[in-house]
Amino acid sequence: MSFETVMPPYNASDPTARFLGTSCLDFLLIELVPMAYRVTNDLEAAAVEEGAAAAAAATGTGTGTGAIIPAAPGSAAAASAPGRIPPTMSVASSGRKTMDEDEERDAVFFRLENLGYRVGQGLVERFSRDRPRFNDTLDVIKFLCKDLWMLVFRKQIDNLKTNHRGVYVLTDNAFRPFSRMSTETGGQAVLRAQPFLWFPCGIVRGALAAMGINATVQAESSELPGAVFQIKTIPSKA
Repeated sequence: MSFETVMPPYNASDPTARFLGTSCLDFLLIELVPMAYRVTNDLEAAAVEEGAAAAAAATGTGTGTGAIIPAAPGSAAAASAPGRIPPTMSVASSGRKTMDEDEERDAVFFRLENLGYRVGQGLVERFSRDRPRFNDTLDVIKFLCKDLWMLVFRKQIDNLKTNHRGVYVLTDNAFRPFSRMSTETGGQAVLRAQPFLWFPCGIVRGALAAMGINATVQAESSELPGAVFQIKTIPSKA
């Protein structure tokens, strides 16, 4: 942990404040995305195996206590025994995935986006507590583009556009998490970089929610290291 010079309006004399080195987020994101994929697939594999075991017990293929009677390895009975988990359904034993790419992508997005959401909420609660209340949504977005972006990514948003009907487009021409990624031919680098936007999307949505704005947040990159975030506010129900 390193204590660094903090940009205004953050109070470095606050005895309860804790400041981390700017590389901490880089290291976190490097590990967070592959970890989310591993956890998602491990949980899915465990759920599949648990479901198969429960189905086997329900069909009465075990003893009176529900235990499955093992067949001799390599025998015909072992290959066709009711309740036996097919090799293609077991990630733990075969290393194969139980979800297709779209299902896996959605599950990982949900996990990373929700992690970021909690981080965004905590950041705003900590660093906007001494600020006056914002007058409107545009003031909140400006705070996000300047102060919060500087806090998390050590720079401000390069461009902000809005249609004045609840849609805001934030462009970061040198998005910090992409600054150390290598480029590849054929656009593969952009595809591989996409999951690294999901956690920041959650940070933005959580920060907005902490300031009373419900919104959806999407992000994409057409060329590294740039990133574009689109915020669509959700009107509150009367």
